[in-house]
Amino acid sequence: MAGAGAGADPKGVWDDEADQLVASLLERGVVPDVNRKLAQWTKNGQTLPSGLPADLKDFIERARQLPSWVNQAKLEQAVDFNERRGLYLGVTYGFASGMMSTVIPREARAVYYSKGGADMRDRITKTAKLGYDIGTANAYGANGEMIVTCVKTRLAHAGVRHLLPQSPHWTSVADEEKPISQADMMVTWHSLPTTVMQNLVKWKVPIPAADSEAFLHSWQVCAHMLGIKDEYIPNSWSEANSQAKQVLDPILAPTPEGIKLADMLLNLATIVPGGPLRYVTKPILGALTRYVLGDEIAGWLNIRRYPLWDTIFEVGWEPFIRVREGLLRLEDAPGVVQASYWAFDEIIRVAALLVLSGADYPISIEIPTGNNPDYE
Repeated sequence: MAGAGAGADPKGVWDDEADQLVASLLERGVVPDVNRKLAQWTKNGQTLPSGLPADLKDFIERARQLPSWVNQAKLEQAVDFNERRGLYLGVTYGFASGMMSTVIPREARAVYYSKGGADMRDRITKTAKLGYDIGTANAYGANGEMIVTCVKTRLAHAGVRHLLPQSPHWTSVADEEKPISQADMMVTWHSLPTTVMQNLVKWKVPIPAADSEAFLHSWQVCAHMLGIKDEYIPNSWSEANSQAKQVLDPILAPTPEGIKLADMLLNLATIVPGGPLRYVTKPILGALTRYVLGDEIAGWLNIRRYPLWDTIFEVGWEPFIRVREGLLRLEDAPGVVQASYWAFDEIIRVAALLVLSGADYPISIEIPTGNNPDYE
């Protein structure tokens, strides 16, 4: 089960089976054909496309199996929770987890110098697909897509591990010989469910214990399906929060790469042209990032202060949530909430659109065949 067992230091453990397989696929020159075929595999229970290399097919058939400790009742409860709390989850996935990724040094460097760094819109939509898929009905069922997303992400990670050490730009700044270790993956994992739940608790969003446990369980299963060994997966929120304090909080720091990535994220209007972002401007996104992640991280990312919006978030966000939850009447809320209610509502709507609604075109997570072409 999740959290059971004790093993090697996760900083020195990767994903040997996937790594050896993908290295072989790259050396055999079959990855472009494999990517074309795997684009047809979109549903968890779907038969794999014909013509895949035998070793890849065998790996996927094993990797797509759910762990023996999965609790279907909790997964169903998690879907219900996601449906009821999807708007808040959109904000936290996007502006807590998404922006936090830019101050996780190893992750920021890996993204920036790998193929994903060359097309941030594509990168954002593929990352958002994980948050979207895990919240859908039947996420891990035959008609869902979460298993497909996890297995393809596992293969993509193996490709990055093989290719990124060949980049002189990455090796000149990296503090590890090979990226995306088990420790790195758990740091990223904590930037998602652990950070999300911490913010929901901080904002005083009412969350019954059954919902909380179910949400955690859905992400425990996700970790397993991404190739993280069960012994490294927290078995409770208490353990998750404790682990995050040890492995996530102390390593947060600015990097030149992360600062550039953050600026790209704050200019989402240029990444998603013609969308609803004309109503949610860079000052609003910057102030929201400062409110969610704090002054220190905002300073690291060179996010300027926006006195009006900074004050509105500090004074009005939690009362706004109380109004949305029916715990406070709008007419009894602080004046700043009444004046800016439309803006807050628009923010969570846009965040949900961007992060939780999927993309406006089919997303196919692929095994990379090279690094960022701007930094070859």
